[in-house]
Amino acid sequence: MQRAGAKNMRVRSMNKIIELDKSVIPACDVATLAELEELVKATAPVKKIGAYKVGFVLGLGFGLGNVVSAIRKFSDKPIIYDHQKAGTDIPAMGEKFATVCSEAGVDAVIFFPQAGPETEKAWIEAAKAKGLGVIVGGEMTHPAYLKGDGGFIDDAAPKKMYATAIEAGVTDFVVPGNKPEKIKEYKEFFEGKGIEPVLYSPGLVAQGGELSESAKAAGQRWHAIVGRGIYKEEDRAKAAEELTSKL
Repeated sequence: MQRAGAKNMRVRSMNKIIELDKSVIPACDVATLAELEELVKATAPVKKIGAYKVGFVLGLGFGLGNVVSAIRKFSDKPIIYDHQKAGTDIPAMGEKFATVCSEAGVDAVIFFPQAGPETEKAWIEAAKAKGLGVIVGGEMTHPAYLKGDGGFIDDAAPKKMYATAIEAGVTDFVVPGNKPEKIKEYKEFFEGKGIEPVLYSPGLVAQGGELSESAKAAGQRWHAIVGRGIYKEEDRAKAAEELTSKL
């Protein structure tokens, strides 16, 4: 039996997750459903708010279906679930993850497939089979992620993750918003693979990324993911309006 927030089978034209070519996506990393409702109510009327991204804080704390229901009180914009980080388990778990997300009513999911290509392909296939949009990330925004910066992940790994996603038919990708030079590099990589990518970038405002600079590097299809730069502001609608004006 599906939960109250069950997926209403939104139809995404031409497989687009977000209808707008450019938008701001609030990252809803607030602590309660009441705060979530206040955030969505304040920002939903802003024209270039393209979607809402929710993560494990709300999903694990209140149940993903309840989170979706809270958002749907005030907006029918796409809901993206970012499990931080999905796509890192064995291949067989992809179907279970996709089922949970689909039944909860989310529209798309974000994967950071650090567990290798077999898991990545299986999870993408499972998500698509459940009608979910798929967004794949490779490089993150924080320090000491790639080996060259003191991290665990091989410097060549992000492009391998992206290439595997492209082979599986994915055109939507997360790239680090606080590294505009990397946005440009990855955009050229995607275009070299023969696709017109849709890019999504966290790491803006609170993590030091300048929205206008990153927007220029990303080109025509880009969605800025902003958390604290919106939900920490007293006037969230004003903050959202100001940010969308920089796209």
